Formats: sequence, structure tokens, C-alpha cells
Amino acid sequence: MTLPPDNEVSFKDSVNLSFDLARATLEIPDGMAQYIRNVNNVYQVRFPVKINGKIETFIGWRAVHSDHKLPAKGGIRFAPQVNQNEVEALAALMSYKCALVDVPFGGSKGGLLIDPRKYDRESMEKITRRFAFELIQKDYIGSGTNVPAPDMGTGQREMAWIASTYNSYRPGDINHLACVTGKPVSMGGIQGRVEATGRGVVFGLREFFRTPGDVEKAGLDGGLEGKKIIVQGLGNVGYYTAKILQEEDGAKIIGVLEYNGGLMDPNGLNVEEVYRYKVDNQGFEGYPGNGEFVPDSSVLLEEECDILIPAAMEAVINQENAGRIQAKIIAEAANGPVTFAAEAILQEKGVVSIPDVYLNAGGVTVSYFEWIKNLSHIRFGRMQKRYDEGKSEKLIQAIEGTGHKVPQALKEQICRGSEEIDLVRSGLDDTMRQAWQDIRERFWTNDSIHSYRIAAMSIAIEKIHNSYRTMGVYP
Repeated sequence: MTLPPDNEVSFKDSVNLSFDLARATLEIPDGMAQYIRNVNNVYQVRFPVKINGKIETFIGWRAVHSDHKLPAKGGIRFAPQVNQNEVEALAALMSYKCALVDVPFGGSKGGLLIDPRKYDRESMEKITRRFAFELIQKDYIGSGTNVPAPDMGTGQREMAWIASTYNSYRPGDINHLACVTGKPVSMGGIQGRVEATGRGVVFGLREFFRTPGDVEKAGLDGGLEGKKIIVQGLGNVGYYTAKILQEEDGAKIIGVLEYNGGLMDPNGLNVEEVYRYKVDNQGFEGYPGNGEFVPDSSVLLEEECDILIPAAMEAVINQENAGRIQAKIIAEAANGPVTFAAEAILQEKGVVSIPDVYLNAGGVTVSYFEWIKNLSHIRFGRMQKRYDEGKSEKLIQAIEGTGHKVPQALKEQICRGSEEIDLVRSGLDDTMRQAWQDIRERFWTNDSIHSYRIAAMSIAIEKIHNSYRTMGVYP
């Protein structure tokens, strides 16, 4: 992938510059605005681990941007390029994201400087457990203080190790499973968490396309069916986003790209087949199905399409390539995929950006549901599923008692009680719908706001400010 120019502002600066634009639309005291803008605290840790008979030293961070609500919430990423500034930027985004979608968490983020591809499973477990221990010692992990989740380079496996490690050092905590989210269902996780960020992207796009004014602003019409989409990054988020858009919405995925190459087919790719090939072969080269392999995948970002979905790294759309972007909508499934300078260029071109602070909030929303499940110690749906089925059966009996026969397939559909996955998806859909309506209302009614990002940030900052004010931080 092409790197952004050297004169591009950092990811952290991009977040802060967006904050400044949004803050200028609000009546907030300068001192309070500066407090909200800056990270509260950062813990840096170095620790040794014996790997294959040799001692290796690792460095990691956990940042808390805001604790206006507790616990602070945010993922832990394992990546070879992670650094403190990136962790601080991601923690800030988490604060704004949670506030925007009314998830009662503060913002946090963690990172470990490591390339997970270079270590086997046993080594990764040692490293993860030791990193967790270092964070636990300083209260940077705990169900009421700071709750990690998966991010780039981590998943259910790592979250299970962290939960197990926490339980070892806090054996009396009956809520220990709530110390981390994104766990396997067998360890207190929740149905739908793995797909949550991707499905949240889809729910956000669906709500966007339900509002004709927004769609017209992007130079499009109709719904998602038939829309040509390019997805950058076919990891967890990109895969579920593309799969759901293709299978449930009838969208056409014409391009997918990774750091080591991409595939392009104007007639549409089979997302499931492409993803399975990528997993088995660590890339798309040699893919036997339809689609042209493109070694320099960055050029696919500039292909003509209706929706471009960056779903991997920061700054993939920057001032060097923004002028060549031909998409009508950029749907930010990743954190910070569009730099501050690039957004100005895209706005000038009339490209509509649906911002990361809103669109990828599905992960933390379903993490919130998992956290609630762990604190309540009961599976969602357990107390009402059979009751709802019984009520539905009586309704069917009443209808059929009038002489009207209900088809068997419809009867089964009506009478089926809600499973946990149904409730999770319903809650996520409701969250994304409400948040988008809030964003578009502020965008269309405030003449000083010129992008959906600034509208979203404005709402988030206002909510955080109100939380601090009602806490009595100042009169």
C-alpha cells in the first residue's frame, strides 16, 4: 500500500483538528474544551518474555482519553507499527464514538508493538498473558474501570487469555468475565460480537440510503441493491461488511484489496470464495475464480465505484491520492482511514464521507451488550423467549378461530421466540438508526457544519461536556 506523504498530519492531529472544528460550533468554555480534547493518562510498559529459549522485550501502551463514564472502553491492537500517538488517537475516537451512540463508557485504547505473524500460538499466549498482567497491576483492566476488546491483530482467543489471566489475579471478583469483551461465547461472550462492527457498517449504510436527501447529496439514488462497492481490507470488519452487503442487500462487490494485492471484477466477486482463498493463501494472487489480480492494490482505491469502504488501516486515503478518488461515498469502516487534508480535497470534489466515529461503532455497541450480559449473569432472551412464543401462538389461534388459515411457514416465523443473536442485532440496528438521524439533523439544520464528521463530533463533544457539567466539575 502507498504510504501517506511526509507532510501529512498525524492520525492524532487529524482527530484533534476535527475536534477543533466541531468545538467551534458549540458554546463550551475554553478550559473545558481543552480538557475534553486531551488524553487523561497513558501507561507505557516494557516487559520481558522467554520465547524459544531467548528473552525478548516488548513495549505496550494503554491510554485513557476520558473517564466521564466508567468503565473506560476500547480495544487492544497487536501490530508492528503501533505507537503511543496512534493509541491516544484511537482512545479519543472511542470517547466520541461511545458518546455519539449513547454507550455509557469512557474512551480507552491499548496497543502492543508486535507482529503476531512471527510468533506461534504458544508464544502469543505467553506474551498476551504477560501484557495483561502488567495492565491488571495498574488497574488498566477491570469490569468497573477499564474494559478491553479485540482490535487489529487480536480476537476472541486473546480476549479469552486476558479474561483468564484477570481471574487468576482477581479470584474474588464475581464480575470477572466483564473485564473484557469480544470473548468466545463459551467464556461469557455474546452472539453476534464477531460480526458486530461489519454489521454495524451495513446498518449505518442502510439508514443513510433510507434518507433521500443524503443519497441525493452523494449523487446517487435508490437503495443499496446493485451499488458497486470496493472494500479495502478483507479482515474481520471488511469481510462481514462485504458479505452482508452482497448476500442481504444485493450490492455488487467489484473490488477487494489487501496490502499484498487485490482483485477486481466489474461484474462482481463472490465474497465468501474470495475470503476463503485469502485465508488459505495469505493473499489473492493465484485466485482461480473470476477477477483480475492487481499487484499494486492501492490503485483499486481510485477505481470508479459508488461506495468505497476502507476497512483496515489509517491514512489510506490521503492528500496524495484523494484527488484521484472516484467513489461517490466513502464509508469509513476503519478508524482514521481518511486524513484531515484528504477530507478537504474530497469535500471539494463532492465526495460524501460517512465518518468512522459513527459508522464503525457497532463493535463497541455490541461490546456494551456483552458487558451488560456479564454483569447480569444471564443470557439475553432466557426469561422471555418462551413467553413470547406462547403469546404468539395464542394470537395465531385467535386468528384461525375466525376461520382464516395462517400458512405454516408464516406461523413458524411469527411464533419463533427471539434468540440472543436476534436481540443483539435488533439493539445494534436501533442504535445505528438513531445515531444517524441525530447526525443528519444537526448537519442539515446547522449552517456552520459542513460535513457529517463535524456533525457527529459536535454531538459527541456536547454529550461529554454535559456529563462533566452534571457531575459538578464546574457550575
